[in-house]
Amino acid sequence: MTNLSAPGDPAPGFELPNQHGELINLNALRGTAVVLVFYPFAFSRVCTGELDELQQNLQEFRSRSARVLAMSIDHRYALRTYAEQRGYRFDLLSDFWPHGAVAERYGVLDSSNGHARRSTFFIDPAGILTSRVDAPLGQRRPFEGYRAALLDLPGQTAASPR
Repeated sequence: MTNLSAPGDPAPGFELPNQHGELINLNALRGTAVVLVFYPFAFSRVCTGELDELQQNLQEFRSRSARVLAMSIDHRYALRTYAEQRGYRFDLLSDFWPHGAVAERYGVLDSSNGHARRSTFFIDPAGILTSRVDAPLGQRRPFEGYRAALLDLPGQTAASPR
């Protein structure tokens, strides 16, 4: 299991479907800063509160040319319904199969309970981890942690974020 707790580590690449079935490849996003948000469960109270807060503050990420990718182990069909109901305008990635493989590569899979832990990785345009924000199950990540990490995140160098 990988532990990406230190800035300077390369972010493991992946390709996963978003809520619309479009494949999102992290390596193809080189040149764009990425905020990779692992969350345990779609439709749960705490996760919904966190993702709602991301949606409400999406302009802060865009102003730093950072693309938000939220990831859970839920199936993409559930994520599509979730995104439509909540009005999310960022990608919800499905790490459904193989079950939690990307969460495991990032060291955030809770294999005893079958879900991703509540961790966010800030990845610079070169694919290097710059910061990480975590919270235990049942607690929200403080949005001030996102704001502080965004300040350390270099902006876009090539491709435009969504």
